[in-house]
Amino acid sequence: MVETVRNARSERGRMGEKVRFAIRIMIFLLCAGIGFFSAYQIAEGAHTASRYTPDTQLNSTNAILIDLESSAILLDHNGADKMYPASMTKILTAVVAMEHIRDLDEIVSLNEAIFQPIYNENAATAGYMPGESVRAIDLLYGLLLPSGAECAVGLAEYAAGSESAFVKLMNDKAREIGMKGSNFTNTTGLHDRNHYSTAMDIAILFQYALANDTFYEMITSARYSAPATNRHADGVTFYSSFFSRITSPALDGGRILGGKTGYTNEAGQCLASFAVKNGRQYILVTSGAAGNNQTQKLHIDDAFAVYGALR
Repeated sequence: MVETVRNARSERGRMGEKVRFAIRIMIFLLCAGIGFFSAYQIAEGAHTASRYTPDTQLNSTNAILIDLESSAILLDHNGADKMYPASMTKILTAVVAMEHIRDLDEIVSLNEAIFQPIYNENAATAGYMPGESVRAIDLLYGLLLPSGAECAVGLAEYAAGSESAFVKLMNDKAREIGMKGSNFTNTTGLHDRNHYSTAMDIAILFQYALANDTFYEMITSARYSAPATNRHADGVTFYSSFFSRITSPALDGGRILGGKTGYTNEAGQCLASFAVKNGRQYILVTSGAAGNNQTQKLHIDDAFAVYGALR
């Protein structure tokens, strides 16, 4: 487990208020960084050991690479431009759900009415069924690993009474943590022209989420087995949509620790990932790669290329 995030997590347990303050300062620094660094320019942070030297053309139209130790923006390729986040939206859905559901062992009943719209959109699901009673923690794993849309809506209805009420909480949280270029209209990331973000905003969100112990455990998991329910006597096993698309997370000098993929026709292939390379941690957010879930994984190719160019 990477040292900086581990320290943040343990500090959060002992001094929650101080960590929340520190996160706000970090977010401010990230937002301020946009104005100082141009596309593909190396940024000097408090430490100068890390460098990014681009040696390949990105498939993605938008990209942000951040050194988490120094908060330096090492790569800004249209990072402040409006884009569609697709299922990277579910990072925010997970954060808001965890902050509004007191006990993640609470049982959530999945309303039958949420399923038909999901089926109509041909959205990804985790495999839960109408009327199924599921622990909130298992819905969170189903949300982040296989990107289950039924998990997103089920958690939203349970936490806020309706998806629309939950979306308001999402937008409130986005503003609170400094996501200035974003607006959300649903919990799943299904396309809506008024549902948008920026690569920089998703990076801010991802860094905020990684400070949560539960989120960290989920996003770094390749698989998870949920216990039996009233509709699945043997339980359900989930596989990460990111880890299942790669042969190995290993990098020369490090590894990719986790990621959340996304795709719609309008968004292209998207990925929020984080990695350790030569003892330093990085977040990379990309979107707009031309492809779909049946083609070459160009967003993942970009991640390996960018992390590989770090030295």
